[in-house]
Amino acid sequence: QVQVVESGGGLVQAGGSLRLSCTASGLPFDAYSMAWFRQAPGKEREGVSVISWSGSNTYYADSAKGRFTISRDNAKSTLYLQMNGLKPEDTAMYYCAAEQTRPWTAITKMWASGTFTYWGQGTQVTVSS
Repeated sequence: QVQVVESGGGLVQAGGSLRLSCTASGLPFDAYSMAWFRQAPGKEREGVSVISWSGSNTYYADSAKGRFTISRDNAKSTLYLQMNGLKPEDTAMYYCAAEQTRPWTAITKMWASGTFTYWGQGTQVTVSS
């Protein structure tokens, strides 16, 4: 049984930092591309960042570029999202998702459409002004 579990969310002041973590079990972690998504109240879910199975390829939404860094530790089956310079508009539920490795162009398309296969329950990030 595949389980994807996020952690690390919380309340932070604007300009602060948080590091989200995501562990995935029940699947060969190093054979899966991983991604972060978020959904703010009243808004559609959006992709934040995606990383290839090896970590050699990454992609960020414009809103995350220069502030967020995605990384992974395959030995620990863990995905990370380092978030710096947080803004109130970053407030959202953050979700981790996994998709079996495919060509990178296919993965980025699936990330853009939010159609990854396995999802966690989310971790709340709240940024106060």
